[in-house]
Amino acid sequence: MNSSPRWLFWHRRDLRVKDNNGLSLAKSITNLVTGIYVIDNPIFNPGVNNQPISDAKIWFLGNSLLELKQKWEKAGSRLIIIGGNPETIIPKICNCINADGVIWNLNYEPYEIDRDSKVKTNLTLLNKKYHEVSDQLLVDPLLIKNGSGKPYKVYTPFFRNWRSKVSNSLESKSFYFYSINSLAKKDGELIDIDDSHSIYLEQILNSSAIKEKSALDFILQNHGFKGACLCPCSPGENAANKMLKKFINSGFINKYDSYRNLPYEDSTSKLSASINYGTISIRNIWNSIQELKKNTTSFESIKSIETWEKELAWREFYQNVLLHFPKLARGPYRSLWEKFPWDNNTYLYDSWANGLTGFPIVDAAMRQLNQSGWMHNRCRMIVASFLVKDLICDWRLGENEFMKKLVDGDLASNNGGWQWSASSGMDTKPLRIFNPARQSEKFDKDASYIRYWIPELANISTQDLISGNLPALERNGYPEPIVSHKIQQARFKEIYATLRN
Repeated sequence: MNSSPRWLFWHRRDLRVKDNNGLSLAKSITNLVTGIYVIDNPIFNPGVNNQPISDAKIWFLGNSLLELKQKWEKAGSRLIIIGGNPETIIPKICNCINADGVIWNLNYEPYEIDRDSKVKTNLTLLNKKYHEVSDQLLVDPLLIKNGSGKPYKVYTPFFRNWRSKVSNSLESKSFYFYSINSLAKKDGELIDIDDSHSIYLEQILNSSAIKEKSALDFILQNHGFKGACLCPCSPGENAANKMLKKFINSGFINKYDSYRNLPYEDSTSKLSASINYGTISIRNIWNSIQELKKNTTSFESIKSIETWEKELAWREFYQNVLLHFPKLARGPYRSLWEKFPWDNNTYLYDSWANGLTGFPIVDAAMRQLNQSGWMHNRCRMIVASFLVKDLICDWRLGENEFMKKLVDGDLASNNGGWQWSASSGMDTKPLRIFNPARQSEKFDKDASYIRYWIPELANISTQDLISGNLPALERNGYPEPIVSHKIQQARFKEIYATLRN
């Protein structure tokens, strides 16, 4: 009989068994490890986390958990999946299976920090231990400060500091860059809880079940997402690793700098949802592209790889600023924008949300989002600028709309992107306005993206699709432009100038 203490490993944004720092720590302590995932979103507890969650994310989560559960069972243990409030569930399950304590990987959003603090308090009351491990980011955000010891507010100096710390970690062969496979060395390497604890656990799980179904079955059968065949993001650890290999081996990453802004090209990694839910390790991604760069002599390829590295840095920058400036989750960084007199016209907003503005590039992007749960990054900037600076709607409406629909909806990155587009965040440029026609001409010059997502316009000339000046007889029910870009941008600038004075 094994006399080692049992530990509970709490999965959050790390839905994988390979290269998982927290899980590696648990496995180094004992082979008596049990996994748990608590679905702490509005599906099970509307009062827990006020962030909206899309049907696409629920689909991605459910299928990723299904694969993860099977991997735990193959390793000889189990993954407990339960819906509700982690503040009470984690200590309760820890006590139920007679675990010494709980291990988890650190998260950095305001809700997550508050949640974890309460879990720690409740574990302490039960005399249970806990360990928090850095895993989600390449560099611990508390380690990145400017010369005055304060957090960065601007990306470029942040990137230089961040990049130097990543390089130092690689050179020193830091644990965070070289952690071993957490599980999957061989089948049956873990030991499950015994029958007596299993019975007690089942009683708890049954008491919290919804309609007599397990939490996992419930979300798999009730996610409501109908765009799985169109969504480029694939759930699960196995799929994430395949997508990374495809991105590298196909050569897409070698031309990323030239093609990343072209929405019709299959030139991006499609790993955003995988990174968000942690079905792939950020270290695995980084080490893979470093290995590629080391064996690359082409200047264009190296430049493209480094451009993609900067995309990973943007993710960490947004995580950093949200950690240090949590007010960003509720409103603008620049106080000027707190007084902005938004129109928030319901008709205009609904037209934007449904892809019916009469501006083809905007509508194609919104239809891509509505149908597939995903949108190309260049198009995210175009539609955000249009909502804020053409329709004069509060950027927070768009931020919320994205979170309700995106498969890769991430509070820090989504908020950062919207504040960048709205000019309300930390961007050094005071005012940026995108012209939809110019964006189309530059990034969808043959209108392939527009034709794909707005099939009723497939036979209209490329020039008309780019300009948005469509012949009335060829519209096939497609709407006239709901505003004039020229008039609206002038009006927006006038309001902005008034506020600045």
